[in-house]
Amino acid sequence: MAPRQAPPVFENPLGPGLFRFLKDLKTHNDRDWFQANRARYEAEARDPVLQLIAACSEPLASISRHFDADPRPSGGSLFRIYRDTRFSRDKSPYKTHLGVNFRHHSAAAGGVHGPGFYLHFEHGGCFAGGGLWHPEPDALLKVREAIATRSAAWRKLRAGLEIEGEALKRVPQGFDPDHPCAEDLKLKDFYASTGFRDPEILAPDFPDHLLAALREAAPLVAFLCRALDLPF
Repeated sequence: MAPRQAPPVFENPLGPGLFRFLKDLKTHNDRDWFQANRARYEAEARDPVLQLIAACSEPLASISRHFDADPRPSGGSLFRIYRDTRFSRDKSPYKTHLGVNFRHHSAAAGGVHGPGFYLHFEHGGCFAGGGLWHPEPDALLKVREAIATRSAAWRKLRAGLEIEGEALKRVPQGFDPDHPCAEDLKLKDFYASTGFRDPEILAPDFPDHLLAALREAAPLVAFLCRALDLPF
């Protein structure tokens, strides 16, 4: 007899309406359509993701107790769906994905630009992971200094994890261009992620795979926190 499979860490609140809504929004990205379909957005997309965020609170604390899973519909872990079009040629008013950021508790961490964990729900492009995205110059310098001075720990981390991010063409001024970690010193972002197909997002065991993706990224987030003198 096959061993009995353990239940998922929590029940998956996401349903097929999430991707139906996001696909429709991509086709009809205008204010009139969104206002007419606001109830769909809330019932099929926003609210299930907020339920997921709330359910992540305890499992996330098992990775680190210094990050928030805040299920408030405004000002919490869920990013606004409204795009900032002030400096963009693309004037479509809404994002066609839902983003979730589990931010560090500390006000010194830098909010969404500090170390954290991230979930991205988009038709055909879902992923989860963690890291540091577009940090302030002082924070970026501290991370580079940590990579340069703790290169053995960084290379050990790097050996088991694919770390991505935008990068400079040359090693930044003040760092040895022949340093063993020279390529990583060029990075302007530092993040690791696990991709998911749409059916995997909707599967009953998605919470288990989500937590596994966050755990996989946790050593990178821990390194970044230490570089910025933040608890992990």
